[in-house]
Amino acid sequence: MNYRKDKYGNDISILGYGCMRFSRSAGRIDMDKTEREIMTAFRSGVNYYDTAYVYAGSEAALGEILERNHIREQVYIATKLPHYLIKTEDNMEKYFTEQLKRLRTDHVDYYLMHMLTDVQTWERLKGLGILRWLEEKKKSGAIRQVGFSYHGNSDMFCQLVDAYDWDFVQIQYNYMDENSQAGRRGLKYASQKGLPVIIMEPLRGGKLVNNLPEEAKKLFAGYPIKRTPAQWALRWLWNQQEVTCVLSGMNSEEMVQDNAETASDVSIGELGSEEEAMLQKAVQAINAKMKVGCTGCAYCMPCPKNVDIPGTFAAYNRRFSEGRNAAFMEYFMCTAMRKTSSAASNCIKCGKCEQHCPQHIEIRQELNNARKQLEGPLYKAGRKAVELLKLY
Repeated sequence: MNYRKDKYGNDISILGYGCMRFSRSAGRIDMDKTEREIMTAFRSGVNYYDTAYVYAGSEAALGEILERNHIREQVYIATKLPHYLIKTEDNMEKYFTEQLKRLRTDHVDYYLMHMLTDVQTWERLKGLGILRWLEEKKKSGAIRQVGFSYHGNSDMFCQLVDAYDWDFVQIQYNYMDENSQAGRRGLKYASQKGLPVIIMEPLRGGKLVNNLPEEAKKLFAGYPIKRTPAQWALRWLWNQQEVTCVLSGMNSEEMVQDNAETASDVSIGELGSEEEAMLQKAVQAINAKMKVGCTGCAYCMPCPKNVDIPGTFAAYNRRFSEGRNAAFMEYFMCTAMRKTSSAASNCIKCGKCEQHCPQHIEIRQELNNARKQLEGPLYKAGRKAVELLKLY
Protein backbone atom coordinates (compact mmCIF):
# COMPACT_ATOMS: atom_id res chain seq x y z
CA MET A 1 0.00 0.00 0.00
CA ASN A 2 1.20 3.49 -0.84
CA TYR A 3 0.63 6.35 1.59
CA ARG A 4 0.50 10.13 1.32
CA LYS A 5 0.71 12.75 4.05
CA ASP A 6 -2.12 14.72 5.59
CA LYS A 7 -1.72 18.33 6.76
CA TYR A 8 0.07 17.25 9.93
CA GLY A 9 2.33 14.59 8.47
CA ASN A 10 0.22 11.51 9.19
CA ASP A 11 0.36 8.72 6.64
CA ILE A 12 -2.99 8.08 4.91
CA SER A 13 -3.43 5.09 2.63
CA ILE A 14 -4.05 6.30 -0.91
CA LEU A 15 -6.96 3.85 -1.03
CA GLY A 16 -9.72 4.67 1.43
CA TYR A 17 -12.78 2.59 2.29
CA GLY A 18 -16.06 4.32 1.40
CA CYS A 19 -18.63 2.91 3.83
CA MET A 20 -21.83 4.17 2.18
CA ARG A 21 -22.53 1.04 0.15
CA PHE A 22 -22.10 -1.84 2.59
CA SER A 23 -23.84 -4.98 1.30
CA ARG A 24 -27.33 -5.60 2.65
CA SER A 25 -29.53 -8.63 3.18
CA ALA A 26 -33.26 -8.26 3.88
CA GLY A 27 -32.71 -4.53 4.24
CA ARG A 28 -30.00 -4.85 6.90
CA ILE A 29 -26.23 -4.56 6.57
CA ASP A 30 -24.71 -8.02 6.06
CA MET A 31 -22.30 -7.84 8.98
CA ASP A 32 -20.39 -11.06 8.28
CA LYS A 33 -19.67 -10.12 4.67
CA THR A 34 -18.88 -6.50 5.55
CA GLU A 35 -16.49 -7.56 8.32
CA ARG A 36 -14.59 -9.86 5.95
CA GLU A 37 -14.24 -7.03 3.44
CA ILE A 38 -13.13 -4.43 5.99
CA MET A 39 -10.61 -6.79 7.54
CA THR A 40 -9.26 -7.70 4.09
CA ALA A 41 -8.80 -3.98 3.46
CA PHE A 42 -7.14 -3.49 6.85
CA ARG A 43 -4.69 -6.34 6.27
CA SER A 44 -3.94 -4.82 2.85
CA GLY A 45 -2.90 -1.54 4.48
CA VAL A 46 -6.06 0.56 4.15
CA ASN A 47 -6.23 2.87 7.17
CA TYR A 48 -8.87 5.47 6.18
CA TYR A 49 -12.58 4.61 6.60
CA ASP A 50 -15.22 7.13 5.54
CA THR A 51 -18.82 7.09 6.77
CA ALA A 52 -21.56 9.61 7.64
CA TYR A 53 -24.44 10.15 10.05
CA VAL A 54 -27.03 9.66 7.30
CA TYR A 55 -25.54 6.45 5.83
CA ALA A 56 -28.12 4.08 7.30
CA GLY A 57 -26.45 1.69 9.73
CA SER A 58 -22.95 2.46 8.44
CA GLU A 59 -21.45 4.18 11.50
CA ALA A 60 -22.74 1.49 13.86
CA ALA A 61 -21.50 -1.33 11.64
CA LEU A 62 -18.06 0.22 11.25
CA GLY A 63 -17.76 0.87 14.98
CA GLU A 64 -18.74 -2.68 15.88
CA ILE A 65 -16.28 -4.23 13.43
CA LEU A 66 -13.35 -2.03 14.50
CA GLU A 67 -14.04 -2.71 18.19
CA ARG A 68 -14.50 -6.48 17.80
CA ASN A 69 -11.20 -6.77 15.94
CA HIS A 70 -9.34 -4.39 18.29
CA ILE A 71 -8.10 -2.15 15.47
CA ARG A 72 -9.73 1.20 16.28
CA GLU A 73 -6.43 2.84 17.19
CA GLN A 74 -4.75 1.53 14.05
CA VAL A 75 -7.11 3.27 11.61
CA TYR A 76 -8.56 6.69 10.91
CA ILE A 77 -12.32 7.25 11.03
CA ALA A 78 -13.86 9.98 8.89
CA THR A 79 -17.50 10.85 9.44
CA LYS A 80 -19.73 13.82 8.79
CA LEU A 81 -21.91 16.32 10.62
CA PRO A 82 -25.39 16.52 9.01
CA HIS A 83 -25.30 20.33 9.10
CA TYR A 84 -28.58 20.49 7.15
CA LEU A 85 -30.29 19.12 10.27
CA ILE A 86 -28.62 21.60 12.63
CA LYS A 87 -30.84 24.33 14.07
CA THR A 88 -28.97 25.11 17.33
CA GLU A 89 -25.54 24.56 18.86
CA ASP A 90 -27.12 21.90 21.08
CA ASN A 91 -27.97 19.96 17.92
CA MET A 92 -24.27 19.77 17.05
CA GLU A 93 -23.53 18.17 20.39
CA LYS A 94 -26.50 15.81 20.13
CA TYR A 95 -25.54 14.42 16.73
CA PHE A 96 -21.84 14.21 17.55
CA THR A 97 -22.48 12.35 20.81
CA GLU A 98 -24.69 9.90 18.94
CA GLN A 99 -21.97 9.39 16.33
CA LEU A 100 -19.34 8.61 18.98
CA LYS A 101 -21.71 6.07 20.50
CA ARG A 102 -22.39 4.44 17.14
CA LEU A 103 -18.68 4.34 16.30
CA ARG A 104 -17.73 3.06 19.77
CA THR A 105 -14.96 5.60 20.11
CA ASP A 106 -14.08 8.75 22.04
CA HIS A 107 -12.84 10.72 19.04
CA VAL A 108 -13.22 11.21 15.29
CA ASP A 109 -10.02 11.60 13.31
CA TYR A 110 -11.46 13.44 10.31
CA TYR A 111 -14.77 15.28 10.77
CA LEU A 112 -16.52 16.81 7.76
CA MET A 113 -19.34 19.25 7.20
CA HIS A 114 -21.43 16.95 5.01
CA MET A 115 -22.26 18.33 1.54
CA LEU A 116 -21.42 21.93 2.44
CA THR A 117 -23.09 23.80 -0.37
CA ASP A 118 -21.99 27.43 -0.27
CA VAL A 119 -20.50 30.22 1.84
CA GLN A 120 -23.98 31.34 2.95
CA THR A 121 -24.57 27.92 4.54
CA TRP A 122 -21.22 28.13 6.33
CA GLU A 123 -22.12 31.62 7.58
CA ARG A 124 -25.40 30.24 8.93
CA LEU A 125 -23.49 27.59 10.86
CA LYS A 126 -21.11 30.22 12.17
CA GLY A 127 -24.12 32.15 13.42
CA LEU A 128 -25.19 29.05 15.35
CA GLY A 129 -21.81 28.84 17.07
CA ILE A 130 -20.02 26.16 15.10
CA LEU A 131 -16.63 27.88 15.32
CA ARG A 132 -16.76 27.84 19.11
CA TRP A 133 -18.01 24.25 19.13
CA LEU A 134 -15.31 22.99 16.75
CA GLU A 135 -12.59 24.80 18.68
CA GLU A 136 -13.69 23.12 21.91
CA LYS A 137 -13.84 19.68 20.27
CA LYS A 138 -10.40 20.06 18.70
CA LYS A 139 -8.94 21.30 21.97
CA SER A 140 -10.32 18.29 23.85
CA GLY A 141 -9.16 15.87 21.14
CA ALA A 142 -12.68 14.64 20.39
CA ILE A 143 -12.23 15.90 16.82
CA ARG A 144 -8.72 15.76 15.40
CA GLN A 145 -9.18 17.42 11.98
CA VAL A 146 -12.02 19.38 10.35
CA GLY A 147 -12.98 19.45 6.69
CA PHE A 148 -15.96 19.52 4.35
CA SER A 149 -17.34 17.42 1.52
CA TYR A 150 -18.62 19.21 -1.56
CA HIS A 151 -20.74 18.80 -4.68
CA GLY A 152 -20.91 21.89 -6.87
CA ASN A 153 -18.88 24.16 -9.12
CA SER A 154 -15.25 25.15 -8.72
CA ASP A 155 -15.92 28.85 -8.03
CA MET A 156 -17.94 28.17 -4.89
CA PHE A 157 -15.57 25.42 -3.82
CA CYS A 158 -12.63 27.83 -3.89
CA GLN A 159 -14.64 30.38 -1.88
CA LEU A 160 -15.40 27.71 0.74
CA VAL A 161 -11.73 26.71 0.91
CA ASP A 162 -10.95 30.31 1.87
CA ALA A 163 -13.82 30.61 4.38
CA TYR A 164 -12.13 28.74 7.27
CA ASP A 165 -8.82 27.22 8.31
CA TRP A 166 -9.75 23.72 7.14
CA ASP A 167 -7.54 20.68 7.66
CA PHE A 168 -8.69 18.78 4.56
CA VAL A 169 -11.42 18.67 1.89
CA GLN A 170 -13.38 16.00 0.02
CA ILE A 171 -14.59 16.34 -3.57
CA GLN A 172 -16.15 14.31 -6.36
CA TYR A 173 -13.46 13.85 -8.99
CA ASN A 174 -12.71 11.37 -11.78
CA TYR A 175 -11.61 11.47 -15.40
CA MET A 176 -15.15 12.38 -16.45
CA ASP A 177 -15.42 15.24 -13.92
CA GLU A 178 -12.09 16.85 -14.69
CA ASN A 179 -13.85 20.06 -15.73
CA SER A 180 -17.07 19.80 -13.72
CA GLN A 181 -17.84 19.72 -9.99
CA ALA A 182 -14.81 21.15 -8.11
CA GLY A 183 -12.73 19.73 -10.94
CA ARG A 184 -8.99 19.88 -11.47
CA ARG A 185 -9.08 23.60 -10.75
CA GLY A 186 -10.55 23.02 -7.30
CA LEU A 187 -8.18 20.13 -6.64
CA LYS A 188 -5.15 22.26 -7.39
CA TYR A 189 -6.50 25.26 -5.49
CA ALA A 190 -7.00 23.25 -2.31
CA SER A 191 -3.62 21.56 -2.66
CA GLN A 192 -1.87 24.91 -3.14
CA LYS A 193 -3.45 25.99 0.15
CA GLY A 194 -1.77 23.00 1.80
CA LEU A 195 -4.96 20.94 2.12
CA PRO A 196 -5.06 17.16 1.59
CA VAL A 197 -7.80 16.26 -0.90
CA ILE A 198 -9.93 13.15 -0.42
CA ILE A 199 -11.63 11.91 -3.59
CA MET A 200 -15.14 10.45 -3.69
CA GLU A 201 -16.97 8.92 -6.68
CA PRO A 202 -13.77 7.90 -8.49
CA LEU A 203 -15.86 5.54 -10.64
CA ARG A 204 -19.02 7.66 -10.63
CA GLY A 205 -20.84 5.13 -8.51
CA GLY A 206 -19.59 2.29 -10.70
CA LYS A 207 -20.71 3.88 -13.96
CA LEU A 208 -17.12 4.06 -15.27
CA VAL A 209 -16.99 0.28 -14.95
CA ASN A 210 -20.48 -1.09 -15.47
CA ASN A 211 -22.04 1.44 -17.82
CA LEU A 212 -19.34 2.07 -20.41
CA PRO A 213 -20.30 2.28 -24.09
CA GLU A 214 -18.84 -0.37 -26.40
CA GLU A 215 -16.40 2.10 -27.97
CA ALA A 216 -14.85 2.87 -24.58
CA LYS A 217 -14.65 -0.83 -23.71
CA LYS A 218 -12.80 -1.46 -26.99
CA LEU A 219 -10.30 1.31 -26.21
CA PHE A 220 -9.41 -0.24 -22.87
CA ALA A 221 -9.36 -3.80 -24.22
CA GLY A 222 -7.22 -2.87 -27.21
CA TYR A 223 -4.58 -0.85 -25.36
CA PRO A 224 -1.15 -2.55 -25.16
CA ILE A 225 -1.09 -2.24 -21.36
CA LYS A 226 -3.85 -4.49 -20.04
CA ARG A 227 -5.84 -2.94 -17.21
CA THR A 228 -9.47 -3.02 -16.21
CA PRO A 229 -11.58 0.16 -16.51
CA ALA A 230 -11.49 0.48 -12.70
CA GLN A 231 -7.70 0.24 -12.65
CA TRP A 232 -7.40 2.92 -15.32
CA ALA A 233 -9.75 5.25 -13.45
CA LEU A 234 -7.92 4.83 -10.14
CA ARG A 235 -4.49 5.17 -11.70
CA TRP A 236 -5.58 8.40 -13.40
CA LEU A 237 -6.35 9.83 -9.97
CA TRP A 238 -3.25 8.54 -8.18
CA ASN A 239 -1.15 9.88 -11.06
CA GLN A 240 -1.79 13.36 -9.64
CA GLN A 241 0.28 14.49 -6.68
CA GLU A 242 -2.57 16.67 -5.37
CA VAL A 243 -4.74 13.59 -4.71
CA THR A 244 -4.23 12.33 -1.15
CA CYS A 245 -6.72 9.46 -0.81
CA VAL A 246 -9.31 7.89 -3.12
CA LEU A 247 -12.45 6.44 -1.54
CA SER A 248 -13.86 3.26 -3.02
CA GLY A 249 -17.20 1.78 -2.00
CA MET A 250 -15.88 -1.77 -2.06
CA ASN A 251 -18.43 -4.54 -1.48
CA SER A 252 -16.57 -7.72 -2.31
CA GLU A 253 -13.26 -9.16 -1.10
CA GLU A 254 -12.16 -9.48 -4.72
CA MET A 255 -12.75 -5.77 -5.28
CA VAL A 256 -10.83 -4.90 -2.13
CA GLN A 257 -7.89 -7.06 -3.16
CA ASP A 258 -7.82 -5.71 -6.72
CA ASN A 259 -7.96 -2.06 -5.61
CA ALA A 260 -5.36 -2.66 -2.91
CA GLU A 261 -3.01 -4.28 -5.41
CA THR A 262 -3.39 -1.30 -7.72
CA ALA A 263 -2.78 1.10 -4.80
CA SER A 264 0.45 -0.76 -4.04
CA ASP A 265 1.72 -0.46 -7.61
CA VAL A 266 1.26 3.17 -8.63
CA SER A 267 3.42 6.26 -8.68
CA ILE A 268 2.85 9.95 -9.32
CA GLY A 269 3.35 10.88 -12.95
CA GLU A 270 3.40 7.29 -14.22
CA LEU A 271 0.84 7.93 -16.97
CA GLY A 272 2.38 9.39 -20.10
CA SER A 273 0.87 11.36 -22.95
CA GLU A 274 -0.25 8.20 -24.77
CA GLU A 275 -2.22 6.93 -21.77
CA GLU A 276 -3.76 10.35 -21.24
CA ALA A 277 -4.75 10.51 -24.91
CA MET A 278 -6.40 7.09 -24.67
CA LEU A 279 -8.40 8.17 -21.63
CA GLN A 280 -9.50 11.33 -23.43
CA LYS A 281 -10.78 9.15 -26.28
CA ALA A 282 -12.71 7.14 -23.71
CA VAL A 283 -14.22 10.37 -22.38
CA GLN A 284 -15.26 11.31 -25.92
CA ALA A 285 -16.86 7.90 -26.40
CA ILE A 286 -18.77 8.22 -23.14
CA ASN A 287 -19.81 11.75 -24.06
CA ALA A 288 -21.03 10.75 -27.52
CA LYS A 289 -24.59 11.01 -26.22
CA MET A 290 -24.02 14.49 -24.83
CA LYS A 291 -26.71 17.03 -25.61
CA VAL A 292 -24.54 20.08 -24.96
CA GLY A 293 -20.88 20.45 -25.89
CA CYS A 294 -19.99 22.21 -22.65
CA THR A 295 -16.35 21.79 -21.56
CA GLY A 296 -16.91 23.22 -18.08
CA CYS A 297 -14.56 26.15 -18.71
CA ALA A 298 -16.96 28.48 -16.78
CA TYR A 299 -16.28 31.50 -19.00
CA CYS A 300 -20.05 31.99 -18.91
CA MET A 301 -19.95 32.54 -15.15
CA PRO A 302 -20.96 34.21 -12.93
CA CYS A 303 -24.60 34.32 -13.93
CA PRO A 304 -26.44 37.43 -12.64
CA LYS A 305 -29.28 35.15 -11.51
CA ASN A 306 -26.95 32.60 -9.93
CA VAL A 307 -27.63 29.81 -12.45
CA ASP A 308 -24.92 27.13 -12.23
CA ILE A 309 -24.55 26.86 -15.99
CA PRO A 310 -21.68 24.31 -16.20
CA GLY A 311 -23.23 22.24 -13.40
CA THR A 312 -26.61 22.23 -15.14
CA PHE A 313 -25.13 21.10 -18.42
CA ALA A 314 -23.05 18.39 -16.70
CA ALA A 315 -26.21 16.96 -15.13
CA TYR A 316 -28.17 17.37 -18.37
CA ASN A 317 -25.53 15.44 -20.30
CA ARG A 318 -25.44 12.82 -17.58
CA ARG A 319 -29.17 12.34 -18.06
CA PHE A 320 -28.48 10.87 -21.51
CA SER A 321 -25.24 9.02 -20.75
CA GLU A 322 -26.02 7.49 -17.34
CA GLY A 323 -29.76 7.78 -16.85
CA ARG A 324 -32.40 9.88 -15.14
CA ASN A 325 -31.61 9.01 -11.50
CA ALA A 326 -27.90 9.84 -11.66
CA ALA A 327 -28.66 13.13 -13.41
CA PHE A 328 -31.37 14.06 -10.92
CA MET A 329 -29.15 13.46 -7.88
CA GLU A 330 -26.28 15.50 -9.31
CA TYR A 331 -28.55 18.36 -10.36
CA PHE A 332 -30.44 18.42 -7.06
CA MET A 333 -27.27 18.53 -4.97
CA CYS A 334 -25.69 21.22 -7.14
CA THR A 335 -28.72 23.51 -7.48
CA ALA A 336 -31.36 22.85 -4.82
CA MET A 337 -29.44 21.95 -1.67
CA ARG A 338 -28.42 25.54 -1.01
CA LYS A 339 -29.93 28.67 0.41
CA THR A 340 -29.93 30.49 -2.94
CA SER A 341 -31.10 28.26 -5.75
CA SER A 342 -28.79 27.93 -8.76
CA ALA A 343 -31.35 26.15 -10.95
CA ALA A 344 -31.77 26.58 -14.70
CA SER A 345 -35.27 27.96 -14.10
CA ASN A 346 -33.67 31.11 -12.64
CA CYS A 347 -32.54 32.11 -16.13
CA ILE A 348 -34.04 35.39 -17.38
CA LYS A 349 -32.54 34.97 -20.88
CA CYS A 350 -30.34 38.06 -20.62
CA GLY A 351 -27.76 36.47 -22.92
CA LYS A 352 -24.71 37.67 -21.01
CA CYS A 353 -23.37 34.12 -20.79
CA GLU A 354 -23.48 33.55 -24.56
CA GLN A 355 -21.20 36.53 -25.16
CA HIS A 356 -18.37 34.71 -23.39
CA CYS A 357 -18.87 31.07 -24.43
CA PRO A 358 -15.89 29.86 -26.51
CA GLN A 359 -17.99 26.90 -27.72
CA HIS A 360 -20.69 29.27 -29.04
CA ILE A 361 -23.40 27.28 -27.26
CA GLU A 362 -26.93 28.64 -27.39
CA ILE A 363 -26.95 28.65 -23.60
CA ARG A 364 -30.39 30.18 -23.07
CA GLN A 365 -32.09 27.58 -25.23
CA GLU A 366 -30.09 24.70 -23.76
CA LEU A 367 -30.84 25.83 -20.21
CA ASN A 368 -34.51 25.72 -21.07
CA ASN A 369 -34.08 22.21 -22.49
CA ALA A 370 -32.24 21.15 -19.35
CA ARG A 371 -34.95 22.63 -17.15
CA LYS A 372 -37.59 20.54 -18.88
CA GLN A 373 -35.59 17.36 -18.30
CA LEU A 374 -34.34 18.01 -14.77
CA GLU A 375 -36.94 20.12 -12.96
CA GLY A 376 -39.97 17.88 -12.82
CA PRO A 377 -42.47 17.53 -9.95
CA LEU A 378 -40.01 15.57 -7.78
CA TYR A 379 -37.37 18.28 -8.11
CA LYS A 380 -39.85 21.03 -7.26
CA ALA A 381 -41.18 19.14 -4.24
CA GLY A 382 -37.63 18.49 -3.07
CA ARG A 383 -36.66 22.13 -3.44
CA LYS A 384 -39.74 23.20 -1.47
CA ALA A 385 -38.81 20.74 1.30
CA VAL A 386 -35.28 22.14 1.39
CA GLU A 387 -36.69 25.65 1.83
CA LEU A 388 -39.28 24.69 4.47
CA LEU A 389 -36.88 22.58 6.52
CA LYS A 390 -33.87 24.82 5.80
CA LEU A 391 -31.76 21.83 4.79
CA TYR A 392 -28.88 23.97 3.52
